[in-house]
Amino acid sequence: MIKMLIVCIASGLASGIGVGFVGMSAATVLSPMLIAFLGCPWYEAVGIGLMADVPAAAIAAWTYRKNGYIDLKNGRWMLAAVLVMVVVGSYLSQYMPDSEMGLFSVAMTLFMGVKFLFGSAGENRRSFMKDEKRGRLLSLLAGGYIGLYCGFVGLGGGLMMLFVLNVILGYEIKMAVGTSVFVMTFTALIGALSHFTFGNVTAYLLPLLISTVVTFLCSAAASVIANKISAEKARRVTGGILVALGIGMVITEWGNIVAFVGVIAGMLGI
Repeated sequence: MIKMLIVCIASGLASGIGVGFVGMSAATVLSPMLIAFLGCPWYEAVGIGLMADVPAAAIAAWTYRKNGYIDLKNGRWMLAAVLVMVVVGSYLSQYMPDSEMGLFSVAMTLFMGVKFLFGSAGENRRSFMKDEKRGRLLSLLAGGYIGLYCGFVGLGGGLMMLFVLNVILGYEIKMAVGTSVFVMTFTALIGALSHFTFGNVTAYLLPLLISTVVTFLCSAAASVIANKISAEKARRVTGGILVALGIGMVITEWGNIVAFVGVIAGMLGI
């Protein structure tokens, strides 16, 4: 019981800060910790992480929206594509092995962290949005892939949406985070309901309750702080959080990374 409380509170703290500050899915941290320390099956752990995402992302989205940092007009196409594909991905993910976590997430997290820490502040160009049809098509394609990925791998898709909105569409960091947590509220809800339908999450109701409450409270506090500081400072803090998260993911996934490098080396004859 004590171990379960410590794991749920610790993972909830980390998840809530990630959701409120960088739009990260709670499942990125919460699910692996439930698997590693409580022996929770992968599919059920993903369902718990996605359910914790819903209120945490909702309160963060409300805070960002109150400060004018959600772009509902241009985000609706991505939202529509994500909502359709997340159901497909969630159904397919029940056939994945428990060890699969996705090496792409590690590389993307580190890339985003380094970019925010050392990149320039000129992020509000929205170059792709000048052409409405091009921006709409890109949003649909990106949303479809994000929905499939977050349902399949078990993440709310927040970091991937942040990548698309900030790096590709040129959104300013706070607008990118606000829009991504808004979309993630719905994707996490549908993904969680799908996991509850196809899995047996009811066996872990207490960890679900504790981790969800802690994640919600930390997300609420983190989003308030993120909206009060300057955009430049928010970008630097976001970069630091992502780099730290990326390093942690590298440590966690080191065995899979070595195996992947070995496969590539074998293919190249090295």
